[in-house]
Amino acid sequence: MAVSTEIEPINILKWRSIGPFRGGRVVAVAGDPVNKQVFYFGACAGGVWKTLDGGTYWENISDGFFGSSSIGAIAVAQSDPSVIYAGTGEACIRSNVSHGDGVYKSINGGQDWDNIGLKDTRHISRIRVNPNNPDHLYVAAFGHAFGKNDQRGIFKSTDGGKNWEHVLFKSDKSGAIDLSMDPNNPRILYAAIWQAVRTPWSLEGAGPESGLWKSTDSGDTWTDLTESKGMPAGIKGRIGVTVSPAKRDRVWAIVESEDGGLFLSDDGGNSWERVNDSSIVKQRPFYHHHIFAHPKDPDTMWTLPIQAWKSNDQGRTFTMVTTPHSDNHDLWIDPNDPDRMIEGNDGGACVSFNGGDTWSSIYNQPTAQFYHLTTDNSHPYRVLGTQQDNSAISTPSRNNTGAITYSDIYTVGSSESGYIAVHPENTNIIYSGAIGSAPGGGGALLRYNRVTKESRIITVWPEISYGLGAKDMKYRFQWTFPIVISPHDPDVLYVAGNHLFRSTDEGTSWQILSPDLTRNDPSKGEPGGGPISRDVSGAEVYCTIFSFAESHIQKGLLWAGSDDGLVHISSDNGQSWREVTPPDMPEWATVSMIEPSHHDKNTAYVSAWNYKLDDYSPYIYKTNDLGKSWTPIVKGIHDGEFIRVIREDPIKSGLLFVGTETGVYFSMDSGSNWNQFQLNLPNVPVHDLAIKNGDLIAATHGRSFWIMDDFSVLRQMGNNNISSKLHLFEPHPTYRNLSNFDEIADIRVGPGKNYWVNLGTFATWVNPNNEPQDNTANSSENPLEIEDRPSLNGEPIREFLDAGANPRDGLVVNYKIGDIPKSDGSLIFSTSSGEQIIKITDIPNNLGTNQFIWDMRCPGPTTADGDESKDLIPGPNPKGPMVVPGQYQVSLEIHGIIKTQQVDILQDPRSEATSNDLKKQFDLLIEIRDKISETNGAINTLRKIRPQIQSWLGRKDIRDKDQKLIQIGTSIIERLDSIESALISSWNTTDRGQLGTPLPRLVDALATLVTVVESADWIPTDSSYGVLEEVSSKIAQHITSLQNIIDNDVAMFNTSVNQLEVPPIIQIF
Repeated sequence: MAVSTEIEPINILKWRSIGPFRGGRVVAVAGDPVNKQVFYFGACAGGVWKTLDGGTYWENISDGFFGSSSIGAIAVAQSDPSVIYAGTGEACIRSNVSHGDGVYKSINGGQDWDNIGLKDTRHISRIRVNPNNPDHLYVAAFGHAFGKNDQRGIFKSTDGGKNWEHVLFKSDKSGAIDLSMDPNNPRILYAAIWQAVRTPWSLEGAGPESGLWKSTDSGDTWTDLTESKGMPAGIKGRIGVTVSPAKRDRVWAIVESEDGGLFLSDDGGNSWERVNDSSIVKQRPFYHHHIFAHPKDPDTMWTLPIQAWKSNDQGRTFTMVTTPHSDNHDLWIDPNDPDRMIEGNDGGACVSFNGGDTWSSIYNQPTAQFYHLTTDNSHPYRVLGTQQDNSAISTPSRNNTGAITYSDIYTVGSSESGYIAVHPENTNIIYSGAIGSAPGGGGALLRYNRVTKESRIITVWPEISYGLGAKDMKYRFQWTFPIVISPHDPDVLYVAGNHLFRSTDEGTSWQILSPDLTRNDPSKGEPGGGPISRDVSGAEVYCTIFSFAESHIQKGLLWAGSDDGLVHISSDNGQSWREVTPPDMPEWATVSMIEPSHHDKNTAYVSAWNYKLDDYSPYIYKTNDLGKSWTPIVKGIHDGEFIRVIREDPIKSGLLFVGTETGVYFSMDSGSNWNQFQLNLPNVPVHDLAIKNGDLIAATHGRSFWIMDDFSVLRQMGNNNISSKLHLFEPHPTYRNLSNFDEIADIRVGPGKNYWVNLGTFATWVNPNNEPQDNTANSSENPLEIEDRPSLNGEPIREFLDAGANPRDGLVVNYKIGDIPKSDGSLIFSTSSGEQIIKITDIPNNLGTNQFIWDMRCPGPTTADGDESKDLIPGPNPKGPMVVPGQYQVSLEIHGIIKTQQVDILQDPRSEATSNDLKKQFDLLIEIRDKISETNGAINTLRKIRPQIQSWLGRKDIRDKDQKLIQIGTSIIERLDSIESALISSWNTTDRGQLGTPLPRLVDALATLVTVVESADWIPTDSSYGVLEEVSSKIAQHITSLQNIIDNDVAMFNTSVNQLEVPPIIQIF
């Protein structure tokens, strides 16, 4: 992304995926007909994914190519599996559905993609490719879910998507919802047309234009089968259709109708028999009317409602097939190997090689759809959210074991659908909204206790409201009703329905704080669904408070925004309310978020969306006078990116962030101008944002949680003190986190996938861009020298396939190089008084903003040089000790210009050590380091003397002239060898451990002692001091012996050599 010079520093920032790897909804799956291990799925808001190993691991292949992450259909060309088509925008049009931007095509197995048109279809249900011609395809387009449009129906291309022909169109309010092709005669097509539309308050899922159509000439002409013999009379809703590849003219249709059910035709649709009208084939038709024919057995077929069902008798009876998650949607069965299949459901995609008896995991897909998030006050802070079709979940922002695995994550209630709040003083108490996934009546609200694992239902009014329209409910609560803990009193809990409610006793009792703050239009309060099938999940409850916030500055200053376009404010803790709706906001727009300013009590920001009325424009408003006047602030936000959330930085006034349907923007001037903040974040709906400890956290609705670590450069951008030549940004205060054992547990690195095993957990990762890594060593007996590459500042870069990533450890230093000659530079880290700790000269020096990460360590010990060809092992080189928490300085010097900033290194709040404990630990580590340096120095001296003596002894002219010299030299070498073998091992030794590596010697004991002493934040043990003293004593004896050899024996040897009348060939000590 090209950015202006003023905001160029953002290029140094990067989003980090922390998971969870718990799959989200999938309605599109496909398999490679040739490569048995290759499958694809399209997440409803998470892009296209590919597995090369039968579903063991998945990798995204659409990032960077697709403008939309919502995938409604995917197809692999049977005659050329490298050709893949993906249709964007899912057509199971639930209330939180995301739209697409047309059809994408890849001709190389998903490595690259091109958009090939039909961008205004918005929602695509099926793509069918001629099995004999990869360029001949059909697209079933439902069209706009929330309004009328003409790009609906069936589209045909015979040139791989370069041109499209609109071959079946009913009207601008009805679209194609299914399409089946006869694989034995690809000219025969069956298409289902569905008349349906969503509004914020309703789903109209049937009408006279719904029907079933057939073409026998490749879509050029179509015959209406809707009134064929045996088809149900009257209006119809959603229809699913599938052709049997195993029997000519056999077709099944699943029809939503008053007399609907599953219908079978054996004459190509001319007549039909209803073979099943049970609830199995009638469940939630707008979401579940999916049927699939077995490719080999003419009597076997599948239907995928809430559970997956299989019939072996033409659909007359069914047997349930267990899948890893409920709410099933799509199934691809290998036409040549029917036991091989992939299935998509609301928990992800899963692969089977035994006909559905067992399935691959869905806990390897970071495609979770989150509605809202919050963070707690633990360290590291945890990120909590409510996942669609799953539960409320808590995941750490980082951990101490290399990667954030599922063992670090835990559920915090059964809530899937709403806000979540954590008690700021007792992080074990979590409140979350659970409409759709929990018992307890309408507006389900849970209080979860992490200690007891108990969920307490504390719903405001726990009277069951299932089946009721909003107008018949005592209180109306939206699918994602607000749940907020007061920033001024942790025991005050607010929730919002059509009224605002407050509890001060954890939900035991509730007080009404407001009148109805909505338009309360009874015409928009009917039960959801219809006119055939009602859908009463609670998602269409309307005329509710959708957003609520209390001022961060003034207690009792309350803001409420409704989903039907109203904004209210109370300045007296809810005793009275005033409507302050922005006059330019669309009448029925949903107030998606209200963000009172952290810096001025009179200022607030309001975001709104109106996409459920087919208006995708962004709406943001700002007031500086408590809502008396409003200013629209959307300059720079792309049209079509409607706004889900707005947040203000609590530290830097005027710094704002918004989450849109495709990503994130930021503003440094209170919203007057906006810039994209996408960077490496996928195009994905961002439903919520939070700011914690200098990090920006995003709850995506399709790609789980992402964190922008340390955006402090944003807080400093725009300041007048930023030099055009050289600027050193002030580093963010950094925690010295507890030690971990990653280096002990990490497994050697190879090309392809690599495995990280650590204390009972594991994670899998690959190299960026799948670059191969050097996995060779000069000796099969020395496998320990293999290092992770590529790396940044010495820290390996890993892309995890089944775990969240940790931030890079260390103090982040950002600096901007401007108009100065390119030259080498250095970073000097010093104590607060200016005493140098370490100087680093190998730093990035590119024009623009650069980043270096200091590991907060002092220099390591001097090393002993090794030479594997001579069986010389390098001396151990443990890292230098970490500095103790405190204040430090960092200085940047480039081209004679010096910039200095203060640095705060903080102690991990979990640490039990005192500052004195850490000082003693540091002092001991320095002492050990210096002793290692001394020992390695002695080894280096020894290794320089010995080869020179060996060289002299190897000369024939010396051997012939002076045998005594030979004896002296031989004695020196034997004594040097003895000292060396006591200090350090050799690869040539026969004294090896069971792993084949040489047994440790004295200097190795010191290196190991470093690991022991720095294993935790704690005062060193008495025995650690004892080991150092004992080992140092032994080392001192050998160093003394070495010095005696140098002072006496080597001197005598040199004197003897000088007395010989032979020309020296090397310098002698």
